[in-house]
Amino acid sequence: MLPWSSAVIGIVATLLLALGAVIARALTPLAGAVAGAFGILIVVFAGFAFLALMILFVVASVLATRYRIDEKRRQNLQEGKAGERGVSNVVAHIIIPTGLAVAGGISSPVLSPSTTALFFASALAFGGADTFASEFGVLSGHARSILSGRPVPPGTNGGVSLKGELFALLASVTTAVVGLGLLLAFHTPVGNAILFALTVTAAGFIACQVDSVLGETLENRHLLAKGSTNFLGMLSAVAFAALVLAVTGGTF
Repeated sequence: MLPWSSAVIGIVATLLLALGAVIARALTPLAGAVAGAFGILIVVFAGFAFLALMILFVVASVLATRYRIDEKRRQNLQEGKAGERGVSNVVAHIIIPTGLAVAGGISSPVLSPSTTALFFASALAFGGADTFASEFGVLSGHARSILSGRPVPPGTNGGVSLKGELFALLASVTTAVVGLGLLLAFHTPVGNAILFALTVTAAGFIACQVDSVLGETLENRHLLAKGSTNFLGMLSAVAFAALVLAVTGGTF
């Protein structure tokens, strides 16, 4: 956990960033309040590197969402009314990273620092991959079912496109590389840096495919809501990272 003086700085910075997201209409007021509350937990328990990585995810998501927003609105494929994200979307993408931050930051840590960093980055890699795949993929003009390969309308749950998949991979790679740089800059243990980056990249991209499969098989049948699908997709990213840890003996 941060010392109290640094924690105060982190709390103030988090609240200002959440307020800025609401003013910029990237988040609804309630979503901004929720993001601010969870962000405070992340920075207090895990530190500035984790908050910075979360901010990277939020900013990248906003930019992707606003990209060609008028075209998305004409096709009724935008988030919210004008690209803003609501509380369910925020909770689905922040509750797991927050839980990881708290588990790694308590006085007797449940997770080691390097494991916390790996799981946290993997979760956000999925968040970035899912957002980029959706926001850029819907603009490709076509999509195919991830299971059957049949053509489906863009924006259909379980629909994928080459453009969307490439952007999903780009988001995963970017999260891994930038996340590694931020963690190292703040002297956070990451173990083997190359294995860290490869694991985070793979976790984000593979979990994005899991999200698409869940979307087609369960969300389209109204057995899952969108937020639940995103939550399970992010959970699968962490599970993949945990599997890598198990295969490598639990440590990097």
